[in-house]
Amino acid sequence: MSNRYLGAATLIPFILILFLGGIYLKYGIMILSIMGMYEFYKVVRKKGINTVNIIGYLMCIAYYIMAVNRGINYKFIFFIVLISIFLLLCIPVLNPDYDFIDIACTLFGFLYVAVFFSSVVLVNNMSYGNYLVWIIFISAWVCDTAAYYTGRFLGRRKLCPKVSPKKTVEGSIGGILGSIIICTLFGLFAIRKGVPIALHHYTIMGVLSGVLCQFGDLAASTIKRSAKVKDYSNLIPGHGGILDRFDSILFSGVVILYYLMFIVSI
Repeated sequence: MSNRYLGAATLIPFILILFLGGIYLKYGIMILSIMGMYEFYKVVRKKGINTVNIIGYLMCIAYYIMAVNRGINYKFIFFIVLISIFLLLCIPVLNPDYDFIDIACTLFGFLYVAVFFSSVVLVNNMSYGNYLVWIIFISAWVCDTAAYYTGRFLGRRKLCPKVSPKKTVEGSIGGILGSIIICTLFGLFAIRKGVPIALHHYTIMGVLSGVLCQFGDLAASTIKRSAKVKDYSNLIPGHGGILDRFDSILFSGVVILYYLMFIVSI
């Protein structure tokens, strides 16, 4: 069995957690967030940035326990971020080995990984969230797969050669089309299951996710390229680390969450 298939098999427990939803998904995503933050902090340390890891992890745990409940608790989110910034800014005063860049990257790791990842839980907590949360994953994963194979067989023009040399314009278009198709098909399924969202919304979410999840992939690539590493870690055989596997999910989750909140108003 190749490493890539072995790595895919290691994701089966996550799929089961996604089916279970509720508290299992909440704390499963929290654990993935902590692991993702660890990978991020490890990579930026290669640039000589001395992140305050323990504070980042405590921020993540407090955020999921206090803020990520039924709906979005803005008061707790504001409280956690404010207290975290306060504590982080005190650290260089108490320990001169840390500076402002260290503090900024510690906070950024929390926002980029933990807060973005929490969109999965927040969508799951919505009405019909046990169906809607799948949009985040199927759109991103089908987009990645369609982009890869379209680029492999039809790719001619480079998309962002300085960021990700193998990605092509044709592959990007194929990825967006793949996301649109799978989201529209999922919409037909969801409507049959009684989810009261018009079909065109699923198509629009396919477009948005198809575009944004590629930005998520490219954004992660810029960070790795800056640190001169190929993968965030080798945790998942053939796939890299948590952030390598879920980088597109981070962006897809945010755009789906806010589309459902402010456009669909579910």
